[in-house]
Amino acid sequence: MDRFKDKTVVVTGAGRGIGQGVAEAFAAEGAKVAVLSRNEQSCGQSAAAINEKYPGAAKPYAVDVSDYDAIQECGKEIVSDLGSVNILVNNAGITRDGLLLRMSEEDWDAVLGTNLKGAFNTLKAFQRTLMKSSDARIINISSVIGLIGNAGQANYAASKAGLIGFTKSVARELAPRQVTCNAIAPGFVRTDMTDVLGEKVQEDILKMIPLREMGEVEEIAHLALYIASSEARYITGQVIAIDGGMTM
Repeated sequence: MDRFKDKTVVVTGAGRGIGQGVAEAFAAEGAKVAVLSRNEQSCGQSAAAINEKYPGAAKPYAVDVSDYDAIQECGKEIVSDLGSVNILVNNAGITRDGLLLRMSEEDWDAVLGTNLKGAFNTLKAFQRTLMKSSDARIINISSVIGLIGNAGQANYAASKAGLIGFTKSVARELAPRQVTCNAIAPGFVRTDMTDVLGEKVQEDILKMIPLREMGEVEEIAHLALYIASSEARYITGQVIAIDGGMTM
């Protein structure tokens, strides 16, 4: 299918995992995809893997979204290279877990800087081209941790909860321009990071999930495709949990 033919999509944090899966899903639907990651190697490898399946669909851009000036310059480069941006997926995120009593200011600032400020920085880079685009979509990847919290992740939970408030405010501001903004809140998703967890840890995680299984990257990507599609034009300001029932 070519649901997104002639569309340009920007995906941050697309060097691996959910971001790469989302970028590939849009490429499979005919979109041109800007693959963003702070790591130049993973960024290039992700774009190369996508182009192997869908030649010429992806272009890598190594940039740290927490750096305001850097992402503004990167935004200009992307628009110059690929044209008007139609869809922005803010997926970039990091973790620096630890109990609050031991959490350093540096760990707090790093996580909020990438996960929350990074979304603000990136939207600022593309806001004008999005507002000029027809059927523009903004999708912020939050987390169930932003909905329920988690011991040892105060910084991560705060960043993802903040992203939800950011989503709703942006949705209200940009609705008159027919730009929608929604958040996806994944639960535990099988990635290279969860694959290295010990058997006991994985068993404990599954006990928290009513469906008793982890989600797959492709399932997050399919939801992103729907939210970005014309069928979802009347959905904005929403947080959609895809978590096997954890937050019901």
